[in-house]
Amino acid sequence: MDVVRAIEDNAAELLMAMGAAGGGSQRVDERATWTIGGSPIDYHNAVVRASDVDVVAESLAELREHGVPGTWHAGPSLRIDRTALTAAGFVAAGSEPGMAVRIPELIAPRDVPGLSITRVADDDALAVWEATLGQGFGEGEREARWVASTYRTLGYGDPWRHYLAWLDGTPVGTATVFLGAGVAGLYFVMTVPAARRRGIGAAITYGVLRDAGVEYAVLGSSPAGRSVYAALGFREYCTIDLYEWTGSSTSAR
Repeated sequence: MDVVRAIEDNAAELLMAMGAAGGGSQRVDERATWTIGGSPIDYHNAVVRASDVDVVAESLAELREHGVPGTWHAGPSLRIDRTALTAAGFVAAGSEPGMAVRIPELIAPRDVPGLSITRVADDDALAVWEATLGQGFGEGEREARWVASTYRTLGYGDPWRHYLAWLDGTPVGTATVFLGAGVAGLYFVMTVPAARRRGIGAAITYGVLRDAGVEYAVLGSSPAGRSVYAALGFREYCTIDLYEWTGSSTSAR
């Protein structure tokens, strides 16, 4: 398997599907792949592929037309000079290590007493998932509200699997597994602030992936999460650089 390609393709498929569910404009042709206008969150108005430098200006025009911020997700397959992005007003906003592991080689973390994991199967459970995610992920309640709205549209069956982690009956964590590009992509892993540093994030990751039914799991890690995933057996295969446009010269993230 081309693991680097799978890392990029899984994330691209997820972003495109969520953008479409949010009502975004979709472009898929030989020059570019993007979803723009379906989200108030810059990360999710996403350009995920481009092979022509003119796409930079075209994506900027699309963002302005929809009145939304946006992000280029610039992985190894990007075939344009990235200085064109900064010249157009996109701001370099960090990077995500693209990581992967063969699921049979996942390293079991230590047990967390009182922890259980359930799969979200209906709108009531998704409401709990949304409220939990909103306590500590990204843009908080605003982002959680939008993500949950797309999940309600996309439904609860494969390729979408959403999970809640409970500690002694209280919801303390979230995760989503997206089955695409032949791998299991891991997203929206979050532990509420009051329950952090107990190994819950590692336990969630291991618990939702070990029975995923495919050979590889992939993810784009935050810098803070890299050591957690490395301890589970993930290793870094590539880097996805992020370039954001917020309608000004400064980044909002």
